[in-house]
Amino acid sequence: MIYRSVALYAAYFAQFLKARLAYRADFAASLLSNLVGGAAGVLFVFFLMDGKTITNLRGWSREEILLIYGFSTIAMALFSFVSFNLFRFGDRYIVQGNFDRVLLRPLNSLCQVLFETFNIESLGTLAVGLAVVSYAGRRLGIAFTAMDYLWLLLGSLSGALILLAVFIFVASLSFHFEDRLGVSAPVYNLINFSRYPLPIFHPVIQFILQWIIPFAFSAFYPAAYFLKRPELLPYCYAVPAVAVVRLAIAGTAWSFGVRRYCDRQL
Repeated sequence: MIYRSVALYAAYFAQFLKARLAYRADFAASLLSNLVGGAAGVLFVFFLMDGKTITNLRGWSREEILLIYGFSTIAMALFSFVSFNLFRFGDRYIVQGNFDRVLLRPLNSLCQVLFETFNIESLGTLAVGLAVVSYAGRRLGIAFTAMDYLWLLLGSLSGALILLAVFIFVASLSFHFEDRLGVSAPVYNLINFSRYPLPIFHPVIQFILQWIIPFAFSAFYPAAYFLKRPELLPYCYAVPAVAVVRLAIAGTAWSFGVRRYCDRQL
């Protein structure tokens, strides 16, 4: 059963890839656009803290901030790869009635929504993130070992899953009230806070980013593994657990929303 489901979702991706690559010039332009957009954010940090006018941000050096920024970019790229439909879920699936089509198939409804559309162009953003982490790591004198690469993979995936869990939960709210515009946009804007060290923000913002909408665990705390600040390591090692817990909450909220949706259709 699991093998059959994986094969079907792989077929989803293959079909989408064929359609997307039918217009290769358009795909190349989109990929380049993502590269430029990702690089622009990095250059902003790079030139803002030029080592002359601003040498650090409340005790955080430019290289440390770039490392956090790079982690955030990697997690965002992985998250964006499968999250496109979550941002317009309320309008496309609930208001327009397309969720009924999803329910008619003998597959998990959430997986269908996630795997109907892919953001392949996010591979450009992923490349930027990896390049920034590599650059910042060298500047900080980090000699990456096998364990470091393993954490880079685990931390980035966990960060992406945390982002995914948050927006699955937000999308599940559409089952309870019809919202054509959605509430994803203001939540999405909070991701920008995760690109910088958490301690530079007001305590209220810190609390929100840690325990309400845990974007701090998507980039700042995973990156803390390489910064070797003892006070951050307990939170750093909790990142995979936070991802599991948040996914469980999001999955529960989604299942409850689906049941409520089905009850209203009867």
